[in-house]
Amino acid sequence: MRSMKWKIAGAGTALAGTLAAGLVVAQTGNDSAPEARYVMDVGTNAGMMGQADGREMTLRLGSRLPATGGAPRADHFLPEGMRMGASVPLVSPEPGKPGTRDDEDRYAYDKLARPKGRLLIYWGCGAHVGPGQPLVIDFARLGKGQMPPELFSARIPAEAVPRASTSRTYGDWPNGKTNAKIGSNSSLIGQHRIAGNYSPEIGFALTQDFMAAPRVKPGQAADGSVPLNWAAVPAATGYYAWAMGSAGEGKDDMVWWASSATRQFGGDLWGWLSPGTVNRLIGQKVVMPPSQTSCAIPAEVKKAAGEVMMGFLYAYGPEAGFAFPARPRDPKIAWRPKWTAKVRYRAMGNFMAGMPDMGDAMRGQISDGDEERPEQKPKPCKPRLGGLLKRAAGLGDGC
Repeated sequence: MRSMKWKIAGAGTALAGTLAAGLVVAQTGNDSAPEARYVMDVGTNAGMMGQADGREMTLRLGSRLPATGGAPRADHFLPEGMRMGASVPLVSPEPGKPGTRDDEDRYAYDKLARPKGRLLIYWGCGAHVGPGQPLVIDFARLGKGQMPPELFSARIPAEAVPRASTSRTYGDWPNGKTNAKIGSNSSLIGQHRIAGNYSPEIGFALTQDFMAAPRVKPGQAADGSVPLNWAAVPAATGYYAWAMGSAGEGKDDMVWWASSATRQFGGDLWGWLSPGTVNRLIGQKVVMPPSQTSCAIPAEVKKAAGEVMMGFLYAYGPEAGFAFPARPRDPKIAWRPKWTAKVRYRAMGNFMAGMPDMGDAMRGQISDGDEERPEQKPKPCKPRLGGLLKRAAGLGDGC
C-alpha cells in the first residue's frame, strides 16, 4: 500500500505546474479600478488517515496605491470566534521573489525536469466511458515546462483575484510570518477589518461560516465501475470530482479521470468558483448540480488505473461581496467604489477507490507507518514536485 500511495501522490504531481501555468489573470491596475481589492478564500478539507477535518484560509490584498510611511504593511483583524489572535499580517513579497502561490508554482515548475511517461485522460460519470477515450498525452513529446495543448479548455477562464503581478502593492496570508493556525472550532462569523498603509480601510461582517466537508463513500460494482456516494453538503452550489491512479508498479503511465460530461480538467475547477460560474458550468454538464449526490468512475478507468485510485470531491460554495460605497440601486448612476471585498467558500472530500475497507483506512486503522502529518509550525516553503499536485488540489502548501 505504501509504494502505491506514494506513486499516485508523487508521480502524478508532474501535472501541477501546468495547472498553475494555465491560469489567466486580468490586469486591474488602472485609475478607474478600485483603490484596493480584497479576496478571502475559505475552505474545509475532509481529514485523511485518521486526521481531523482541516480548515484553510487564503487572504489577498491588492492595491493600485503605493505604501505610505515606509515598507508596505497591512493586517486582517479577525472576529474573536476565529481564535487566532487579534489579527494576522498580510505580508508583501520581497522584490525579485515569487509572491503568490501561483507565482511560486510557476517558478518551481520551471526548475523541474521534463515529466516522464504518459497521461491517460478519461471523463464522465457512468458504468462505461464514452467515445474518444482515453486522450493520451506523452510527456516525452513536450518541452520542459510546456503545457499539453489538449489539457485545458478556454471555456473555464480563471476568476481574477489580486496578485503581486497585477497590483502596485500587494500582501497575502498565509506567509510564514505568524504561528496563527485555523482550528477545528474556528468561526468566520462576525466583523472583519483590513487596515494597512497602502489601501483604504476595509470592513465587512460575515454570517456564513466554514462549510461542512463532504463524506465520499466509494463502492465496487459487479461491472467493474466504482460508484461514489455522498450526503448533500449544506450551502453547496455544485460538485466536481476527479481521481488519479497509476497504471501499475514500475510503469510511468498515470490515469486521470474527472466527473465532467465533457473533457474539462484542472484549471480553475481546482479552486474557488463563483455561484454564477458554477451555475453556468452545471448547464454545460461540467459541474454536477447540488441535488446530485452520486457518480460512478467507469470500469475502463478503474481497470487502467490498477489497484488504487486517489480521488477528491469539490463542493463549491456561496460567495459574499462587499464594496464601499455600495453600488447605487439606480444603474444610471456611475459607481466607482474605493474598495471591493469578496469571500469565496469551498469544501472538499476525499476517497480511495480500490481499498478493501475505506472507512477503516480513513480512521487510521490501516497504517503503513508513513502517513503524512501536518506541519507543527509554519516555515518558508519551496514547492517540491511531490507536493505541487496536493497544493493545486487544496491539500496544503506543498512542502
